[in-house]
Amino acid sequence: MEQFGREYARLCAAVGAAPQEAVLRRLREPNGARGRLDLAAQSLSLQTCSALGRLLPGAAPFAALALGDCGLSEEGVRLLLHGLCSNTTVKSLDLKGNNLRTMGAEALGKLLRENKSIRSLTLEWNSLGMWEEGFSFFCQGLRANNFLRRLDLRNNQINHQGAEELAMALTQNTSLQELDLRWNNIGLLGGRALLNCLHSNKTLKRLELAGNNVPGDILKAVEQALNHNQDREAILSEAQNQMNILSKEVLSLKDEKNKQFMDFVDAVDKHKEEKARSEKMSVARISQLQDALDEQYSIMNSLKTKLQMTEAALALSEQKVHNLGELLNAMKQEQNCVAECHFRELQQQKQEGADREGRLLHDLSAASEKNLLLRNQVDELERKCKVQQDQLFQVKQDLTNTTAELKLRAVEAEERLETEKRRFKQSLEDMESLRVKEVDRMTQHMEASERSMHNRIQRLEAIRISLEEELSQVKAAALTERGQAEEELIKVRSQARLEEQRLEHLKEKLRLMTESRDEAQNCCLKQKEMVAEAQAKAKQLSLYADGLRRRLDELQQDLDSKEEEKVTELNKVKVELQEQIGHLEAERAAQDGLREKIAALERQLKALSSNHREALLDKEGEISLLLEKLRMKEAEISRVREEEAQRASFLQNAIMAYVQGSPLGTHSSRK
Repeated sequence: MEQFGREYARLCAAVGAAPQEAVLRRLREPNGARGRLDLAAQSLSLQTCSALGRLLPGAAPFAALALGDCGLSEEGVRLLLHGLCSNTTVKSLDLKGNNLRTMGAEALGKLLRENKSIRSLTLEWNSLGMWEEGFSFFCQGLRANNFLRRLDLRNNQINHQGAEELAMALTQNTSLQELDLRWNNIGLLGGRALLNCLHSNKTLKRLELAGNNVPGDILKAVEQALNHNQDREAILSEAQNQMNILSKEVLSLKDEKNKQFMDFVDAVDKHKEEKARSEKMSVARISQLQDALDEQYSIMNSLKTKLQMTEAALALSEQKVHNLGELLNAMKQEQNCVAECHFRELQQQKQEGADREGRLLHDLSAASEKNLLLRNQVDELERKCKVQQDQLFQVKQDLTNTTAELKLRAVEAEERLETEKRRFKQSLEDMESLRVKEVDRMTQHMEASERSMHNRIQRLEAIRISLEEELSQVKAAALTERGQAEEELIKVRSQARLEEQRLEHLKEKLRLMTESRDEAQNCCLKQKEMVAEAQAKAKQLSLYADGLRRRLDELQQDLDSKEEEKVTELNKVKVELQEQIGHLEAERAAQDGLREKIAALERQLKALSSNHREALLDKEGEISLLLEKLRMKEAEISRVREEEAQRASFLQNAIMAYVQGSPLGTHSSRK
């Protein structure tokens, strides 16, 4: 406990808060040695709760913790209970008079779910029933707990809804034996819920419901159910005790019989062992002599077989060496063949690469010729444009004389020509965006023609209607020729693009050919390395064959020396056998007397075994009588259970009928 107090002071100092003197004084009291820490009626600060919560996990030096009337805050309760969740030594916890609320109830529910050591929990004067959500969490924790034995919930303002949740938790709880609910507000509905839960809960022995406005008949029914649980527990414990006593008696009888039987068997085994020893010794001596002779013959035969095996192994090793030599020659031939094949493949690849390069050069020359033809066509088109320009210039000279007459119609012609000029400029801009660099010359010529047309339009102000028709015809012809020239230019551009794509494809083929050539060279290098490794392995195999030959020579020398030793040992064994045969004849006469003694012992064993069987049959009859008594007791217990269940159902029906017939029942039904 002193170590616990030092740790508490250290944690308070680490937080920067002074430890409470009252807490330190209680930690230093001698009653702490009896396993109880009493901090009741001490106003614990939040820092103290935090320090204690950090010290409580694991094993604490006390088994009971009293925190009653400490005025704990919600956060302080949460910290303390969080530390107790993983505690393994505290058996009793007292939290009465701390005004626990929602957070405290939730922390208690978590404690009940996770802690496995607490057997008694006191929560008197805490008003847990006022907070429905928190109390539901507490009931869920109680439902999952299977270690708590005693729970005190006095003066917690638990209403009928809280009692129903508590009853639902008790239906699944299998460890709680004492529950104190005095001085709450459970009422009729809560009492019914608790009564109903006792039908499924068979472990609760004590339930206090005084001061809860519960009707007397329900209290009597609850008391009867608790008495039934107590009687059931007593009957089960008594039956279990009887079963244990009977099992112990049966085990003791079995142990005694087993001891007697084992003693008898040991005596028989000893006689048999003595007899077997004498027989074994005589037989062993004879068999030893015979085995010695057999061993000598077998040794001679084994030596002969070993010699034959060594000769066969030598022949096999020579055969293996010969086979390895043949394999080495075959490997060399295969490697030579592989090298020749790779060399031929490289030559073929080189020849194919040269052929492909020639084809590519031929394709390049053809493409260049096509480019020249296309350039010639472009030059012809340019010459045609120049001829058209000359024709237009002549027309301009012819129209200079008639400009004065067409001034009135010039405005209309200018408007039409401006629209045509816009369309024409738009088409030119679209064409220029496709391939500006290749059509620079054509665009210059077209701009010159546009300027000439604009000058001619300015001069056509005084031309008559006939000349306008001729001009329109000339313009149509010029437009058709220009469209044809543009189509030819587009075709030439597409052909040039196709030629460029073909050149790129040929370059890619050349790159792939170079990569395949590099891979073939790498394969050749790898084949050369494999040939070198095979040659090294052949050298190692030849060295290993030489070692095997030397080993065979050494084995042959060992065999010769061992044969000489065996001949000398055979002579010695023959002399010893003649001496032992005389001793065996004397021992054979002694064995005849032992056989007569063994026959007398066997007769005694038969008499003892018959007596033992009769005793076993008597004990089995006694065991069957005891089992029959047990079955009768179980039948009585089942009959008592059925009668109690019928009484409880009758009592429940009577209570329901009484409640429905009473004015209180009619008032509740109207509501």
